[in-house]
Amino acid sequence: MGLVKSMAKEMMKEIGNKSREFYEFVLPPVDMHLDDNKLTLLIDLPGFEKKDIKLSLDGNFLSIQACKEETEDNHQMICNQRPNIIDKKIRLPVDVNDEEDAVSSAKYSQGVLTITIPVHKHGKDIKIE
Repeated sequence: MGLVKSMAKEMMKEIGNKSREFYEFVLPPVDMHLDDNKLTLLIDLPGFEKKDIKLSLDGNFLSIQACKEETEDNHQMICNQRPNIIDKKIRLPVDVNDEEDAVSSAKYSQGVLTITIPVHKHGKDIKIE
């Protein structure tokens, strides 16, 4: 019976590792809200420290990178699904306002990253004659 328990533990560990890899690929969940002149993104990054998160904006692409150190504990890990690495690029649905005075801001609180980005207003009204 010890062999069956051992195999079950190894199988659960492998399932946990594959789940974590899947979540690292899919996560983080992102909500976007568009106001008159700004785009607000809410990004869930629980378990990461503010110092471990790096953001960059290139045109209308937002890059989110986060990496947390794995802790060495004296207990046996049965299942490990929480992501250790996030590397995601998000195409923003609007043109980013890249003027000198337009500044993006970010705030990280209780595992949620809130990013506010000024946006361009596309075009002008066209008068029909």
